[in-house]
Amino acid sequence: MTHRALITGASGFLGGFLAEHLLACGDAVLGTSVDGQWEPTSPPDLRGVVELLPWDVSRDDGLNDEHWQRIAAFQPTCVYHLAGLSVPADCGRDKPTPEALAINVGGTRRVVERIAQLPRRPRFLMISTSHVYPPGKVGDPPVDEMQQPGPRTPYGRTKLMAEQIVLRAVRAGVLDAVVARAFQQIGPRQNAKMMLSSWASQFAAGRDPIEIFTRDAVVDVLDVRDGARAFRMLINAGRPGEVYNVASGLARRTGHIFDILHRLADPQRKVVETRPGIKQDPVAVVDKIENDTGWHATIPLARTVADTYAWWRSRTP
Repeated sequence: MTHRALITGASGFLGGFLAEHLLACGDAVLGTSVDGQWEPTSPPDLRGVVELLPWDVSRDDGLNDEHWQRIAAFQPTCVYHLAGLSVPADCGRDKPTPEALAINVGGTRRVVERIAQLPRRPRFLMISTSHVYPPGKVGDPPVDEMQQPGPRTPYGRTKLMAEQIVLRAVRAGVLDAVVARAFQQIGPRQNAKMMLSSWASQFAAGRDPIEIFTRDAVVDVLDVRDGARAFRMLINAGRPGEVYNVASGLARRTGHIFDILHRLADPQRKVVETRPGIKQDPVAVVDKIENDTGWHATIPLARTVADTYAWWRSRTP
């Protein structure tokens, strides 16, 4: 089954890989970004294939009538809502910044209200985050979707508020929607502020020593390309009004992930931990998405690390 897919936030890390996957599946794709421009890191082959419209979701007047008519004429059969601030550090330290509230919360409300106006109701997938769960403690069991939310970060709080907007619209009968709680996704083209890209960019730039926070954090990471497959399968088979973890379901130590890169890039390079200590992020139970859609993570961690490092090397003089 092919779709006519609208992606908000199409120029971002997840959006680019999702657009590539949808095109490979035969879907027609229309995208939006805050200014209607692709990011410098976006793959060149998307620029000539996927039309990108300007939509600043942080503002009530962020989408003009001409571009709204273009979306309506496209007649999307599904919408992937990715537009938002996705780097947790950009959302504030103690409470959400006004920008984070305007984009992640107000932006979701504006997108939902617009999509609800379309004459033919498309399927809607909101990309949320594992940050809506309480922070993990050493020895905690994996979390399933029944876990009571308890975000401690401003980023997590804004995404939980966005989830609530979407799920209220489902209960009101104005939206056919599913929520994907994405755990940490990694891969090429990711912002250098994020874990694996931070390490890979330092190696590629010849930095010595390499700085990492800690080798002793436990994380659940997923290749972004596996994530893109999961999102499309949730559009096809996710149950309306349901929440799904999108993750590997594997607890991995950051030191193990780093060692794969260290051996590949330069085993002699020195390493400094800037925030040493034990840390536990939530690890997901993924039975629900596997049972409802048939999705499974397939890309080995070593390939994700190698592809990410190769991308950073290609961008470093």
